[in-house]
Order: sequence, then C-alpha cells, then structure tokens
Amino acid sequence: MQWLHFFCRRPFGIFLTFIVKINAMIQKIPLANILFLDIETVPEEEHYQNLDDEFKSLWEQKTQYQRRDEFTPEGFYERAGIWAEFGKIVCMSVGYFTLKGDIRHFRVTSFFGDEVQILKDFSNLLSNHFSGPQHLLCGHNAKEFDIPFIARRMIIHQIPIPDKLNLFGKKPWEIPHLDTLELWKFGDYKHFTSLKLLTKILGIPSSKGDIDGSQVGHVYYVEKDIDRIVTYCEKDVVATAQVFLRLRREDLLDDDEILHI
Repeated sequence: MQWLHFFCRRPFGIFLTFIVKINAMIQKIPLANILFLDIETVPEEEHYQNLDDEFKSLWEQKTQYQRRDEFTPEGFYERAGIWAEFGKIVCMSVGYFTLKGDIRHFRVTSFFGDEVQILKDFSNLLSNHFSGPQHLLCGHNAKEFDIPFIARRMIIHQIPIPDKLNLFGKKPWEIPHLDTLELWKFGDYKHFTSLKLLTKILGIPSSKGDIDGSQVGHVYYVEKDIDRIVTYCEKDVVATAQVFLRLRREDLLDDDEILHI
C-alpha cells in the first residue's frame, strides 16, 4: 500500500487529486484478495419495554440529538439496530471472487442466527482465508457502519478482534479496508449515496428485493423470516461487488457467475 502512504503524507490542499489517484489504483488490486461484506442488524431487545430503567435512560441520552423533539425515546426505539450498544447482528453475508483462467465466479455465503456464533464464524473465516497482508475488506459505508459495528459487538461478547478489524495504532495507509461509498465520494465528505441509488445510476441490476433496511427488525421479530433477511443481505454483497467492478470499468457479473454457498 505504498501509494496510500505517499498520499497520506501530502498536504490537504491536493487531497482530491490523490483521491482520484486512489480510485485509479483500485484497478491494480487482485479481485481474489478482497472480501466483500454486509451485515443486517436489529434492536437487541424486541420492545422498548424490555429494557431496564438504566438502559432506557441511556437510550434517551444516546439518541437525544437524533430524536430532537420529533420522537419520544420509545417511539424512536425501532431504529435501535443502527447502534452497536443497543442493536445486534442477525445476518452477515460475505462474497469473494475466484479466478481460474478466463473463468470468473463470485461466491456468496452467509452467517445468521445467534450473534455470538455469527461473529465467531466470521472471525474464523478471516483467520483462515483472509488474514494475509494482501487481503482487504470491502463494503458500502462499511468504514462508518459495518466494520465498527462488528468490532464493537465482538468486544461486548468478549470475542478476540481479528487483526483485519483491529485498527488501534495503525496508520491510515495500513488499514486494510475499502469502501465503495468512499471511492464514490472522491473526497467530498458531505456526500452520501445509498447503495440502491449507486446501482441505479451505474446501470447495475437492483440489489434490493421486497424489503429495505428499516423493515429488517419487523421481518426478524414479527415475521420470523430469517431466510428473507439472508436473501436481502446477500443481494447487497453482490451489489457492492458489482459497484466495485463498475468503478474498475470491468464487466458486471452475470447470474451464472454468482454462486450461493
């Protein structure tokens, strides 16, 4: 990652120039070295009333800015899944490329159910198959959401944090993470583009099925349909890989190149 080291030592005034160069550099990353990922989260407790009094008070304090005067703490609780302190992971999907000559496949698999087991399975995957210095993790808005959420939940459950997630003491050019949202921003930190919008404007088949992120809690707790959530999560992983290919100006994946395992 010498190119990133070079970039981080330069003055902020030419920041955008080097962001453009970073985007160009993604052409040189071997696809097989990247693990694409996405998580789906829900409130850790199904109902606000299930929280003890101290957690209710902490929830009120934690969300005061986001709620303002528009929502009560109880009315806002359906969004608790976006905070690692009040939410939990119910599904994690990952995908990676395999390349043999002219044959390209994208393998997708999911961990779901008990959160502790999800985190342990993901940690084992990283340790056994994606622990090398050449390996990278990639998601859409993963640097801001997925990766910190995973690491925090590992700490809560006292699961050792894999090196790929442990960023303490690492310099920016040593962090093995890619983010399609960041690559699309080109240095504009005020700009947010959803994965759904990005796939639309880039001409990528929609990643979304019959639900969206705001409905995952209802599907999990009320409908108890984890398979529906897994399908939704895996489509996001495929969509992220498709966006990455589009950013490299490469052919999109055909359906017969995508293997669900």
